[in-house]
Amino acid sequence: MSRMEADSESRAWRKAQRSMADGNCVEVRPVNGGIAVRDSKNPGGYVLAYSAPSWRAFTLAAQQGHYDAHPQ
Repeated sequence: MSRMEADSESRAWRKAQRSMADGNCVEVRPVNGGIAVRDSKNPGGYVLAYSAPSWRAFTLAAQQGHYDAHPQ
């Protein structure tokens, strides 16, 4: 994972499909064979960049419920 400055001139950002109504969400876009992620409330801020395999592993784990909150 690396940090890089946001480049607003590149491909369009997509907001997460299940974003919260209060604006707590992220936006993603493809970059250099990987995925860039940013905070939608701070589009001019820093961006996290992930390799394609890392992003696939994360999204698969999320789909399988590995990051779901479990009441205690």
